[in-house]
Amino acid sequence: MTIDWTHFTPGSALAGGVLIGLAAAWLILEDGRILGASGLLGGLIPPRAGDWPWRASALAGLIAAPLVASFLFAPAAPSIEANATALIAGGLLVGFGTRLANGCTSGHGVCGLARFSPRSFAATAAFMAAGFLTVFLVRHVI
Repeated sequence: MTIDWTHFTPGSALAGGVLIGLAAAWLILEDGRILGASGLLGGLIPPRAGDWPWRASALAGLIAAPLVASFLFAPAAPSIEANATALIAGGLLVGFGTRLANGCTSGHGVCGLARFSPRSFAATAAFMAAGFLTVFLVRHVI
């Protein structure tokens, strides 16, 4: 196995992980809420009294942060090697999986594991295994 040094970005990956961890810690310590992207979005529809402002603010931050970063840094242009059908199917499967697991990678993988949640450990192990298997099948079998 070789490392693609052109696309190996441990610095930005570490910085992103630290920022996500700080945001998750801040939200749980300040408000007692779990930072999970699917839960943020799922809680907006239908809106619950008192829940909408913080959820909308968090989602606005998720959208605004990469836009701000694109002005501050020189990001590489993304290369998507899939057609629209595959992207839509993938998005629907991810949405189905997050509902099935009662959370997403940020909710289970970041917040749940930090709280030593057995359910989050099982969910994280399942989606990591599914990801590994998918990459293997797509790159080496199909």
